[in-house]
Amino acid sequence: MTYFLISLPFLAVAAIAAWVARPRPRTALRRRAIATAVAAAVLLLLTAVFDSLIVGTGIVAYDDAHRSGLAVGLAPVEDFLYPLAGVLLLPAVWSLTTRARGDRAEAVDG
Repeated sequence: MTYFLISLPFLAVAAIAAWVARPRPRTALRRRAIATAVAAAVLLLLTAVFDSLIVGTGIVAYDDAHRSGLAVGLAPVEDFLYPLAGVLLLPAVWSLTTRARGDRAEAVDG
C-alpha cells in the first residue's frame, strides 16, 4: 500500500466534514473559503520547508516502494495531504461543535 492511499481516507473524511459544516450564507462561505485558502497556503509552505529539512537530515526516511516519486523539495507529495486534511477538518469540527452547542442553548432557553 502506498503512502498516498493511506492518506486518502483522512482527506476524504476532512472534505466531507468541511462540506457538511460549510456556512450557508454566501458571504460567510466566501470568507471561510478565503481563510481556508490562506491557511492552506501557509501550512503547505511550512510543510515543504520543514519536511524537506527533516528528510534531508535523515530524521525521517521513506520507503521508495511506497512513494509516488513526486516531491516538493525533499518532501514527498503525500506529506502534503495531512496538512490539507487538517486545514479542512479543524474549522469543520469547530463549526459543528459550536452549532451543536448553540442548538442546545436555544433548547434550554426556549
